[in-house]
Amino acid sequence: MTLTTIITLVLIGLFAGILSGLVGVGGGILMVPLFVFALGLGQHEAQGMSLAVMLPPVTFLAAYNYYKEGTIDWKMALIVSLLFFVGGFIGSKIALQIDQRLLKKMFGAFMLLVALKLILSK
Repeated sequence: MTLTTIITLVLIGLFAGILSGLVGVGGGILMVPLFVFALGLGQHEAQGMSLAVMLPPVTFLAAYNYYKEGTIDWKMALIVSLLFFVGGFIGSKIALQIDQRLLKKMFGAFMLLVALKLILSK
C-alpha cells in the first residue's frame, strides 16, 4: 500500500466520519464514490469496503452525543438495526448478481433522486 493510498484512505475516513456525525450520512453517499474514483475500486469492491468499515461500532461516539441530548428513540433504532442487518444480507446477495456498470448507474440515479428530493423539499 502506497503512502498516497494511505493518505487517501485517511481523508476518506475522516471526511466520512465528520459527514456522518454532522448530517447522519457518510458510508454509501461519500465512501463508495470516493473508493471508486479516488482509489479505482470496482463498484462491488467499493460497496463491500463501505460495509466493512461499519463492522466495528464506528458511530458509537457520534451516537453517544445524540443520546446525551435525548434525541435517540432506542426502540425505533433497535427495530431498524435488526431489519438493516437482514436487509444488508439480502441486498448484498442481489447486488453481487448485478453487473457493476449497471449497479453504478443505479447507485448514481438513487443519489440523484435523494439530492433532488432534499433540494426541492420545503
